Amino acid sequence: MKLSADLKDFEQRLGHRFTRPELLVRALTHPSLASQTRPSNQRLEFLGDRVLNLVIAEALFRHDRLADEGQLAPRYNVLVRKETCADVARQIDLGAALKLGRSEMMSGGRRKNALLGDAMEAVIAAIYLDGGLEAAKPIVLRLWGKRIEAAEDQARDPKTALQEWAQARGMPPPRYVETARSGPDHAPQFTIAARLENGEEEIATAGSKRQAEQVAATALLSRLEGD
Repeated sequence: MKLSADLKDFEQRLGHRFTRPELLVRALTHPSLASQTRPSNQRLEFLGDRVLNLVIAEALFRHDRLADEGQLAPRYNVLVRKETCADVARQIDLGAALKLGRSEMMSGGRRKNALLGDAMEAVIAAIYLDGGLEAAKPIVLRLWGKRIEAAEDQARDPKTALQEWAQARGMPPPRYVETARSGPDHAPQFTIAARLENGEEEIATAGSKRQAEQVAATALLSRLEGD
């Protein structure tokens, strides 16, 4: 199977020459263009997500040998979430190579976080099936690059991460509402609800409003990204 010119260009940007080019074609085929003879990238997305998870988890484990599970988990979530995958996809202009149906193309599918993130995971799976983990791992590490080093700083700001999650889906920023206050004046306890326009919310209690907001945002983001 011969690749089209745009897919050959994408191969170069990706840094992997496929021995089975049909894998790349499938990884870049959105369900809106799929058919019985042209399968979509959904199954590859499932596998690529797991390959990415393993590579990133190992990278974080090796990068900070003193960090415990509680420190590593939020960094991991930052690196494997759909928005980060979409950012990496934009870095290599994956959108230009996506194969979309007419309706998805007309609605700006090449720029959508969900489509780009899913396709990035599918491409990782295609590399893995084509060349094994020894081929996929160095590409993931190169493409994610400094994001791995910066994950600690990004993980410290769950409110920003939740706002980005909402904005990527066309929602306004989350609201933080004080629902209760208890305790003496010198040691108050604030209960804050982090709420999204779609009705999703999580509630947390802490000794300051800011801390309660951070905990509620972390809980909500963790649940949303786990769904």
